[in-house]
Amino acid sequence: MMLPGATDSGAGGLVSGAVQATCVDLLGELEAVKNAVTATQARLTVVLDEATRAEEAQLSIRAERQGRGVPNQVGAALRVSPHAGARFVSTSRVWITQMPHTFAALQSGVLSAWRATLLVRETSHLSLEHRALIDEEICGPAHLAELERMGTRRLIARIKELAAQLDVHACVKRNAKAVSERRVSVRPAPDLMVYLTALVPMAQGVQAYAQLKTHAEALKAGGDERATGQIMADTLIEHVTAREPGRADDVPVTINLLVSDQSLLADGNQPAVVVEGAPAGAGVVPAPVARNLAAHAIDTDTAWLRSIYVNPRGRLLARTSTSRFHPQGLAALLRAREQGICATTWCDAPVRHLDHITPHAEGGATSLDNGQGLCARCNHAKQAPGWSQKTTQLDGLHAVETVTPTGHTYVSVAPTPPAPVRAEVTTPPWTPAVGMTGPAPGRTPRSRYSIGCQTRPKWGAIPYRPSAPPRQPRPAQQPQRRPADRAAGRAPVRSRRPDLYWTHLI
Repeated sequence: MMLPGATDSGAGGLVSGAVQATCVDLLGELEAVKNAVTATQARLTVVLDEATRAEEAQLSIRAERQGRGVPNQVGAALRVSPHAGARFVSTSRVWITQMPHTFAALQSGVLSAWRATLLVRETSHLSLEHRALIDEEICGPAHLAELERMGTRRLIARIKELAAQLDVHACVKRNAKAVSERRVSVRPAPDLMVYLTALVPMAQGVQAYAQLKTHAEALKAGGDERATGQIMADTLIEHVTAREPGRADDVPVTINLLVSDQSLLADGNQPAVVVEGAPAGAGVVPAPVARNLAAHAIDTDTAWLRSIYVNPRGRLLARTSTSRFHPQGLAALLRAREQGICATTWCDAPVRHLDHITPHAEGGATSLDNGQGLCARCNHAKQAPGWSQKTTQLDGLHAVETVTPTGHTYVSVAPTPPAPVRAEVTTPPWTPAVGMTGPAPGRTPRSRYSIGCQTRPKWGAIPYRPSAPPRQPRPAQQPQRRPADRAAGRAPVRSRRPDLYWTHLI
C-alpha cells in the first residue's frame, strides 16, 4: 500500500503533522493486526495438534508419543526452530482451553503475543481454577483498559501477587523446584566469544558478583589498565580453571576447526568454522583468527587440532561402516559436516543424535551420505507416522528432503565446507614441427601426435597416427666391436631403431 507522504516528503524529508499522526495510527493498527494474526495461528495450531493426536490414537500409538511431530511441522511453517514450535503449541493450547480472556485480548489486539505468553508462564504452577481466576482478573472485559496502560514488569508483579494470594504453597513449591534447576550453560556469541551463564539462587549469584566486582575495583585502584568488566571476566575464568593469573588459556582442549589447507597453512582468506559440539562452538571465524588460534594452541602445547579433509568437489571424506551405530570417527565427521548444528531446517539446537536418513531397519547404510546430525526432538519427530526422508544433492552439497504427514516438503542443505587448494589443469603447449599444423581452434587433441601434414589446398590435411614399429629379425650373431671400441672398452655399435612410426590414414 502507498504510505502517506511517501512520495511528497518535500525538501529535507519534512512532512506535515497530519502525515506523522497518520503514521503513528498505522503503526498501532498494524500491531493490533499482528496480534490478531498470532491468535489465528494459535487456533490453527491447536486444530492441527488435536487432529494429529486423534489420527494417531486410531493407530494405537501410545498417548505419550502422540503428536510429537506437530512441533516440527509448526516450527517449519512459522520458520522457527522445532523447540520454538513446541513452545508455541503448548502456549496456544493453554490460551484456547484454559485462558479464554487472555486469548480474547490477544485476538482483539489489546494484548501482545509476548505479554500473553508471560501470563501462561507465570501461572503454570497453579491449578486450573486459580489460573482461570487470574485470567479473568487481569484480562477480563472490565480490566482491559487497565491492561492497556500496564507495563510488562508491572504485569508480572501483578500476576505473582495474585498467585501468592490464591495458592501460597504452590508458589513455595515452585521456588524450591527452581533451586533444583540450577545449571551452567554456554552459547555462541559474536566475534569468537561465548556467553557463559550460570543459573543459581539469587543470594549466591549476588554474592559471587559482589566479590568479583570488589576484587576488580581493588586491582583497578592499584593501577591495572584493564576495564572493570575485563578484570571480573578474567578472574572468573582463572578461578574456575584453577590457573595462575594470566594463564587461563593454558587449559588443554581440542579445537574442532574446519578450515581449508590454504587458509591454515598459507595466506588464504576463506573463513574457517569452529565446529559446535558439546558444549558449544563459535561459528564462522576469519582466516587470520583461525591461524592465530591454531598457532597459539601449538605454541603453548595445550590443544590438539582435529583435521577434517574434503575432496576437490568440496565434500567431506569418509568410509561406509558395517556397524549399527556410527563409529567415533564417522560421528565426528557428521558433526563437522553439519558444523555442530541440527540438520533440520531452521533448527539451531546442537547435534545430540546421529541418525540414519534411510532407517537401518529398512536397509540404510551406516555411512556419511546416509547420516545426519539431529537434536533429540527432531530425531524423535521424524519417527512419527507419515514422515519420510531421503538423501539428495543441491549444488553438489549433501541435502535431505523431508516430507511431513501433511505432504509439505522441506529440503535442508549441509553448509558449504572450506574449499581445499585446487591445482589448475592447463593444456600443454603445442609446438608443431616444420610443415605441420597444430590442433584446430577449440579442439583438444587426443594425443600429441594427432596432427596433420600440410599439403596442397585441394588435398587438405592428411591425418597421421602413431603405430607400433615393425618387427625386425634378431641378427644371427652379436655385432662385433671395432678395434678402437675394443681398446676403449666400449660396447658394440647397434643400429638405432626408431621408437615411433607413422601410419597414413587415407
